[in-house]
Amino acid sequence: MAVSIDLLINAIIAGILLGGFYAAVTVGITISFGMLDIANIAQPAFILLGSYAAYMLNASFGVDPILVGVVMLPVFYVIGMAVYRLYYYSFELRGEQSIQGLAFFFGLLFVGEVALILVFGVDYRFVEAPYTQGSLNLGMFSLPYRMLIPFVFSLIMIGAVQLYLTRSFIGRAILAVSQDSLALQLMAASPARIKQIAFGISVATCALAGTFLIIIQPVEPSIGRDYIGRIFAICVLGGMTSFPGMVIAAMLIGIVESITATFYGPSWAPAVAFGFLLIALAVRPAGLMGR
Repeated sequence: MAVSIDLLINAIIAGILLGGFYAAVTVGITISFGMLDIANIAQPAFILLGSYAAYMLNASFGVDPILVGVVMLPVFYVIGMAVYRLYYYSFELRGEQSIQGLAFFFGLLFVGEVALILVFGVDYRFVEAPYTQGSLNLGMFSLPYRMLIPFVFSLIMIGAVQLYLTRSFIGRAILAVSQDSLALQLMAASPARIKQIAFGISVATCALAGTFLIIIQPVEPSIGRDYIGRIFAICVLGGMTSFPGMVIAAMLIGIVESITATFYGPSWAPAVAFGFLLIALAVRPAGLMGR
């Protein structure tokens, strides 16, 4: 099959933009699963909650979706801290966080989806903003604004979280608890308190990730299921705890999916992307930037 160079280049660019969004939805899992060892499979439910918050304020008051995401960050942070506190006392404190904890987050995912269906129904919802239409044309390259804007803000969010984790005292404590919680406890710091803050941050990122999702495509309550496998796969491929590795992995998955969808059809994209993941892990089991 003859391959058009222009089409291939545009597919790669679209994949990079898509990868930036994938990185945004994965950053919370990198914190909760990679650093805290909490398999939060309810993460897509929190992301959809961010999408519907953006939809409600945009549809009712015309508020810019990204502004909604920024304003909702502290609200989602508090929600995340409350969820972790419930999880801690119910499961982690009793050493039952493996199977029972996984069932807890699966229940949250199911309850969140049903609640959204009861409130909003199963119709697709979307937001309106100047950047949801049109493209930035640079010669033979075309950058859709609905992909470009989330890509830029995704990288800003990831960079801000990375700076916080590496430059602040609480951030370094989060990195420490992910490596040796006992040593942190011997330094008179509470691992549970640090984990609560970290989990709050992981859920707070869903406010913006959900906003990016509804900018890129219309949403309905069950769409979050499509991202469960992807976000965990990107986290593992990136090296579990590495933000740079996560971004590279997200963009690689995005490029593979975009090229596959462009030349072979969208139905092949997830299978080929996960096949790429398996090959990459076979070559490097620790992930791209894992230790």
